[in-house]
Amino acid sequence: MTEASDIPIRVRPEIAALPPYKQGKQATGGAYKLSSNENPFDPLPGVLDAVHAATSLNRYPDASAARLRERLAERFGVDVESVHIGAGSVSILAQLVLATSGPGDEVIYAWRSFEAYPWLAVVAGATAVQIPLTSEARHDFGAMTAAITDRTRAIIVCSPNNPTGPVVTQAEFDAFVATVPADVLVVLDEAYAEFVTDAEAVNGLREPGGPVRENVVVLRTFSKAFGLAALRVGYAVGHRRILDAARSTAIPLSVTAHAEEAALASLAAESELLERVGAIAERRDRLAAGLRDVGWRVPEAQGNFVWLPTGDETMDVAAAFDDAGLIVRPFAGDGIRISVGEEAAVENVLRIAASVVKDLPEGHPGRGLA
Repeated sequence: MTEASDIPIRVRPEIAALPPYKQGKQATGGAYKLSSNENPFDPLPGVLDAVHAATSLNRYPDASAARLRERLAERFGVDVESVHIGAGSVSILAQLVLATSGPGDEVIYAWRSFEAYPWLAVVAGATAVQIPLTSEARHDFGAMTAAITDRTRAIIVCSPNNPTGPVVTQAEFDAFVATVPADVLVVLDEAYAEFVTDAEAVNGLREPGGPVRENVVVLRTFSKAFGLAALRVGYAVGHRRILDAARSTAIPLSVTAHAEEAALASLAAESELLERVGAIAERRDRLAAGLRDVGWRVPEAQGNFVWLPTGDETMDVAAAFDDAGLIVRPFAGDGIRISVGEEAAVENVLRIAASVVKDLPEGHPGRGLA
């Protein structure tokens, strides 16, 4: 925590106490970086050519990313104004929270989930309402519904849940949204949607025309499955007036011309995308099964990562992975997220995981049945 007295200007106390966002640790030398849920494959065919061709660095990009919006609108059967582009889906989420929530308002989300959610609420001046996950690391929708009050302005649902892995089913989501007042925003964060293989999982864009309910906005990104993490481009689909409110809070010109060109080229290479996503999903399932075989209790994994519920032993277990050249993402006191990276990393992860699980105390939540 930062002390406000250490800051030479007057800063809001809740901001002074807020730790800055900390990304996954970088890898050095021959280590495998499995800490940031990045795509291990190179950009899709045509992407680098499109980026290299965008040479007008002295000109501002199209502020609305109109060509990308048009392409996505056609893809999902919606009006262009029902699509919004941002510098990553998290930037759009920040805009939506700012547009809906302020002092005295509340933002509800499951926890543990994406680590940006708490500070998005705090930055807006709102109160973050964290609803603990179930014992299976899933959203507890009964508790989330019970937490809705007259002060609730936004609710975030993450599927697959980052960092724990399980999806929200379509039936669960539909039933939950039916309990939410129509004037409360529900954000369905589907950053990892392309990796999902569970037929029962929610799909916010399954029907042409976008979300069925007007208070639902769906977030997707090009950072994960499409492998454009360095360029920062994501999108939202929802009611045009809700997205207008988000656009009003956005930092102008934050999506670069290179990001738009790369996203357009990526959409044109969908067959290659599906092949790569299939390879990562198969590798994920094999990794999760292997971890269970050596004695870990691993929740359902539907993103491009797996979760080890290491609890109080988190930092010690993470150190063992780091020492072996496997850079993972620890969340102190909770668990470790391991991204699905290169094929060569899988056996190394399983080897270290097998060596440390036996040291967990009896009855530890990370222990499985092996």
